[in-house]
Amino acid sequence: MQSIDHLASSRYARMRWNTPLSEEHASLLLQRLDVRPGSRVLDLGCGWGELLLRAVAAGGVGGPVATRGVGVDTDDAALARGRRQAAGRSLNRHVAFVMGEAGAWQEPADRVLCVGSAHAFGGTGAALDALAAVVRPGGRLLFGEGYWDRPAGREAEQIFGTEVTDLPGLVEAARERGWRVLHLSTADQREWDDFESTWLAGRQEWLLTYPEDPRAAEVRAELDERLRQYVSVYRGILGLAYLVLGR
Repeated sequence: MQSIDHLASSRYARMRWNTPLSEEHASLLLQRLDVRPGSRVLDLGCGWGELLLRAVAAGGVGGPVATRGVGVDTDDAALARGRRQAAGRSLNRHVAFVMGEAGAWQEPADRVLCVGSAHAFGGTGAALDALAAVVRPGGRLLFGEGYWDRPAGREAEQIFGTEVTDLPGLVEAARERGWRVLHLSTADQREWDDFESTWLAGRQEWLLTYPEDPRAAEVRAELDERLRQYVSVYRGILGLAYLVLGR
């Protein structure tokens, strides 16, 4: 059935990256990450690795010492998309996408990205501890993590867990583990709205195209519940911080 493939490919089809982040904000983060020529860049929980590809390109691949990158994730479809994108930008010789658990990776790198993937290590504190062994001395870590921007209700805590802290608590968790904050910025409301909209959009379009598909009712219910949760439960309450950290 042709629409089976369309449904699978629609899930992240309208998303540039799987995080609330604008083009301008991404450029700022890559500037602060300061990828140098010849650096090794690692993205743990990379998805399709859009930020990784940009980081490697920013470091330079045409000189005598090329920047190289590795993206690690357990989502085979996302990794395949990353490989296609790398090939389309002539970066496939410089970036490898590896199927694996982010929390199990041990090979260090000069620049490490871990955006929205702390859960793979067992939570924020465990991730900050483990990543200290993966970032080479003098290196930098781009750490993206959620926090409560305002007090959360019970339903928000049920969705995201009780370990989520506020922004001061997140910064303190990094500081007490020996990290220095070289840059801090947070996703704004437009970035959040665009993220949540594009997370839904591919499958919303699929529903409009295949309204009689036997899975349409289930997909519609899932998308309606996600939108309800966003606008009623955690919009303006859950934040996302981007920390560029060094040791």
